[in-house]
Amino acid sequence: MTQVIDNPHRYGLVSRVLHWGMAILFAAQFLSAAAHWALPRENALRETLWSYHITLGTTLFLLVLIRGVWGLVNLKRRPSHSGPMGTAASAGQALIYALMIIVPGVRILASAGSTRGLSYLGLEIFSPQAAEFAWMQAPAEWHGEMGWILALVVLGHILMALVWHRMIKRDDVLATMAGR
Repeated sequence: MTQVIDNPHRYGLVSRVLHWGMAILFAAQFLSAAAHWALPRENALRETLWSYHITLGTTLFLLVLIRGVWGLVNLKRRPSHSGPMGTAASAGQALIYALMIIVPGVRILASAGSTRGLSYLGLEIFSPQAAEFAWMQAPAEWHGEMGWILALVVLGHILMALVWHRMIKRDDVLATMAGR
């Protein structure tokens, strides 16, 4: 029987679905940003990929909040990390979570104070303002750079799982998130 909540030996179904589902969505989000940066304007692929960037970013932000609450509820039950590498892993996880909140958060803040507003899945979240609020726009100037920092930290997370745990230590850390 599939375990829904986490335990000290493996992550439960909810944690795994959130982890892997969000991994796929983040890959799509980073792909849309890379295409927007690398491809020339008026490129059909660039425009197609960029067209879902805001909706996907908002969805990821909501999923991060859900995942964070779920993680806190399961904190005492989760597999533990020990030693210096465990401390580094915990710090890396904290950095990933912080960036997953801050990167879209600054953009959402900017939307709340912009002349365009923000709609999500057809619902108006923030109506357009008559004039932009500069203090709400300023943090969003770093949205792209922080997004690429998040991408690099996620890449480090993947490399640690594959290289350190799978190839060097040959432990079962990947199995805890794979559900085996």
